[in-house]
Amino acid sequence: MSDQGLLVVLSGFSGAGKGTLIKALMDKYPNDYCLSISATTRAKREGEVHGVDYFFLEEEEFLENIREERLLEYARYVDNYYGTPKEYVLEKMADGKNVILEIEIQGALKIREKIPDCILLFITPGEAMELERRLKKRGTETEDAIKNRLRRAAEEADYMKEYDYIILNEDTEKSLEMVHNIISSEKLKTGRNKQIIYRITEDLKAYTKEIDQDRR
Repeated sequence: MSDQGLLVVLSGFSGAGKGTLIKALMDKYPNDYCLSISATTRAKREGEVHGVDYFFLEEEEFLENIREERLLEYARYVDNYYGTPKEYVLEKMADGKNVILEIEIQGALKIREKIPDCILLFITPGEAMELERRLKKRGTETEDAIKNRLRRAAEEADYMKEYDYIILNEDTEKSLEMVHNIISSEKLKTGRNKQIIYRITEDLKAYTKEIDQDRR
């Protein structure tokens, strides 16, 4: 089938287990997937590597990328820019890799505008209150911070219907298989295999034409 990789955009509530799910997917299918690398204007932290953790850019270079439409999406957080480089994503897709991009809802919808056939997956636990349990289990945030995350989740829930698939992430192994199967099925869609359809159709027409000529 088509050798072209797909762009898979994952969003979800804080505490839904997106990071754990992505890591499990990459560990199990390292030849099928790669992670999108974001560009940022923030300073490089100790141990971080340009082109591995982020593409570290000066602000003017980042703004030039915006002007030249080299980013699929971008946003500014706490005096720094973050964005998704278009060239990196398209190169990896051309190499046959399915590119995984973890991003918030607004960014995901912007990417859908640029690459309409990307796959949007929304990750959520099966029960709303499970989010609170998972956030508390982390033990890294205050009660007020957890409440703020749950308020934000309530706002984000309105956008779930904009996604192609909803993944109920109650078991990481089952969820990663669901994601992998969805992507495998998407690659079989007729709209992604027009060249194969055309080639087989033309070959059959030519073959039957030869048969008809032989019968004469």
